[in-house]
Amino acid sequence: MTIFITGATGFIGSKLALKLAAKDHTVHALYRSAEKANILNAPNIKLFKGDILDAESLITAMQGCDQVYHTAAYANVWAKDRSLIYRLNIEGTMNVLQAAIVNNIQRIVCTSTAGVLGTSTGDNLLDENSPSPEKYFIDYESSKAILENILKVFSLKGPEIIIVNPSRVYGEGIFSESNGVTRMIESYIRGKWRIIPGSGKSTGNYVHVDDVVEAHILAMDKGSNGERYIIGGENASYNTFFNLLSEISGKKFTLIRLPEFFMMFASYLMMLKVYIFGGKPLITPSLVRKFICNFNLSSRKAIKELGYNPRSLREGLEETVNWLKQRNG
Repeated sequence: MTIFITGATGFIGSKLALKLAAKDHTVHALYRSAEKANILNAPNIKLFKGDILDAESLITAMQGCDQVYHTAAYANVWAKDRSLIYRLNIEGTMNVLQAAIVNNIQRIVCTSTAGVLGTSTGDNLLDENSPSPEKYFIDYESSKAILENILKVFSLKGPEIIIVNPSRVYGEGIFSESNGVTRMIESYIRGKWRIIPGSGKSTGNYVHVDDVVEAHILAMDKGSNGERYIIGGENASYNTFFNLLSEISGKKFTLIRLPEFFMMFASYLMMLKVYIFGGKPLITPSLVRKFICNFNLSSRKAIKELGYNPRSLREGLEETVNWLKQRNG
C-alpha cells in the first residue's frame, strides 16, 4: 500500500512513517526542511518537498497513494501572529482534504489533541462525548476544536475521516515542540528541572509515542468515519509523575512547588520582555492557568473499538529514561 503522511519530520509523524515503511508500505513523506528529513532516510520512504499551505505540492505528493495520515500542525503554544496558528491548522488541513479528493483517496486519519476536551473535575474522566468547554487556554487547542467541527461535516460528503486525540505524548524521538514532556524528563535527570506547578496535585494524562503511532494505524484500519478517539495512557498528578520518575531514574532532587500567583507574575514579566525585546516566551499566563487544572481522560472507546492497548506510565517512563541515558552517554 502507498501512504501519504504530512508532518513526517515531526515527533509523531516521523515515527509513524518509519513504522509503516518497516511494514513494507511505500510512504510518501512531506517535508519542508532537508535537514530534518534526514531522519526519514530509510527504505520505502519517498521524500516530497512541500507545505500544507501549498495545495499544489500536496496534490503532487499524494499521487498514487491509497491512504493519508495528516499529523502536521502548528503545535507551539504561542505565536506572535496568532492567525498563523489558525491558518496552518485549519486552512492547511482543508488543503490536505482537497488534495485527497483530487487524488481519489477515500480514507484519512487526522491528528488532533485531547486538549479540545477541556478540563475535568474531581474523579470524573473526560471522554469523546464530554461537552466542549466554553473557552480554551491556548490558540492551538481552539484551532483544533474549530477544525474538528469542520471535519465532522466534511466526513459526511467527502473522504472518510477519523480523528485521533493524543494526550501528553512522551518517549523516544526527536526533540520538538510536540515532545516537551520528554525534554522535561531529560532536564530532570540532568538536575536542571526543579519545579512543580502549584501543589503538584493537578493531574494530566501521559501517553507513550509508540502507543500513539500504533493508535493511528489502528484508527486507519478500524476507526469509524466521522468519529474521534482519545489516545491516552495513564492519568497522574505532577507529584505522582515526578516521584515515579525519581524512582526509575535513580535521581532524587528537591522540587520546589511554585504557587499560582508566583507563576502568573513570572509569566507576565516574560511576556513583557518578549514584547519589548522580541523572542519567544518559555511560559505564558494561559499556560499557567492550564498547568493547575485537571485533565483526566478515558481511552475506553479506542480500547473497545480499535483494540488500542497503551502501556503503563511506569513502563513508558522506564523505556524513555533508558533511551535518554543511552542517548546522552
